[in-house]
Amino acid sequence: MADNPMLKFVDRDQAYPRKRSALARADDFREIADRYAVQNAEDQSARCSQCGVPYCSVHCPLHNHIPDWLRLTAEGRLREAYELSNATSTMPEICGRICPQDRLCEGNCVIEFSGHGAVTIGSVEKFITDTAWEKGWVEPVVPGPDRGQSVGVIGAGPAGLTTAELLRVRGYDVHIYDRHDRAGGLLTYGIPGFKLEKPIVMRRVERLREGGIIFHHNFEVGRDASLDELRQRHDAILVATGVYKARAIRMPGVSTRGVVEALDYLTASNRKGFGDAVPAFDEGDLNAQGKTVVVIGGGDTAMDCVRTAVRQGATSVKCLYRRDRSNMPGSQREVGNAEEEGVEFVWLSAPEAIDGKNKVASVRAIKMRLGRPDASGRRAPEPDPGSEFGLEADLVIKALGFDAEDLPKMFGSADLGVTRWGTLRIDHKSMMTSLDGVFAAGDIVRGASLVVWAVRDGRDVTDHMHAYLKANAASERKVA
Repeated sequence: MADNPMLKFVDRDQAYPRKRSALARADDFREIADRYAVQNAEDQSARCSQCGVPYCSVHCPLHNHIPDWLRLTAEGRLREAYELSNATSTMPEICGRICPQDRLCEGNCVIEFSGHGAVTIGSVEKFITDTAWEKGWVEPVVPGPDRGQSVGVIGAGPAGLTTAELLRVRGYDVHIYDRHDRAGGLLTYGIPGFKLEKPIVMRRVERLREGGIIFHHNFEVGRDASLDELRQRHDAILVATGVYKARAIRMPGVSTRGVVEALDYLTASNRKGFGDAVPAFDEGDLNAQGKTVVVIGGGDTAMDCVRTAVRQGATSVKCLYRRDRSNMPGSQREVGNAEEEGVEFVWLSAPEAIDGKNKVASVRAIKMRLGRPDASGRRAPEPDPGSEFGLEADLVIKALGFDAEDLPKMFGSADLGVTRWGTLRIDHKSMMTSLDGVFAAGDIVRGASLVVWAVRDGRDVTDHMHAYLKANAASERKVA
């Protein structure tokens, strides 16, 4: 009987792609890890135990067929592995790069529980699709037979791009409206290149454009057209704007020059990477070069900010977070990468005030201790009296998360229903908002979340929109 190519986790160690040294990678915005060689990808895939109940797939929002494409990779059947990976995800190489696998698929790998170290699922996923692009296996978007109906998608982030692609394949005319000058949303302007190099995003966008999807850049709903006007142009609308409103922090001095929002800071950095003119960067307001930087927050956005500041040449970078390491929301891998690159974490600490007359000079902070669990189940931080201290700072970056903008007001559509958090209210059976034919997906429904969940929502809302459009077309034929 032929040797089983799988179940090699007992005699084959876990091995991620080699990371460049911290010193080398701190000088540029390239991705920090090399890609697997073919043999390495096959060897690591062969560690999979081929579980009867694959917890990796169960805990993947897309329910990717992970054990199956790992086996195909281990057997050297890379094109089949790509086709199976691509069957459930519109952007597997992007998810392979930026998903927090340690919290999802790899964190729930059975051999991780056994002490042998998880299969390196994300790195293999990235390898498979990067290889597919190089080999020409990534096929163009081919529209189905023309249905004579059009769809407007508001927002060119992962949810919007996913829905646009899947509806175009089904034969609909698709128009994407986005406020930025490039598509991709946070993939393009929010996530730094060292996690996701921009050509990876742009080739996906170009594939959609070549498939006949029409992009309307620098288009703001409410300024260039109201939501009602877009509803008149199209047979259905998807709102997939994401959430961009920075959460506020109330303390003295927060409006001092040198205190900036995380997304403004990251967008400026990414625009410079594209070669754009960014006056606020060139003038120093959104540039950490030569500065003492303090980042407030403990999520993935905070990790993006501290690691960007290192690459911009900050003299020191500190991350101020009110809980301890085990209770932070950001990826532990990202924390590890940041520490390697010289970031100092100030755990169990919260800001109380910003000092400085014309410009920030320091952050006044206080030590925290963890009390009883809050509504989320995490232990609530509370101040430790008498433990005040100060941190010098030339640049303070607020990375406290994002909330929904006031879309009914922005879109000129008072009838668009929202929740008490400002996210769009939908019927979860149809994913339709309070307005007929207007659907919503991604962060604007679930709040700030992961890219992989946006892709999942985009995939799900496609089915609901397709059913709605077919029903409407049938009704019109009956009337005619």
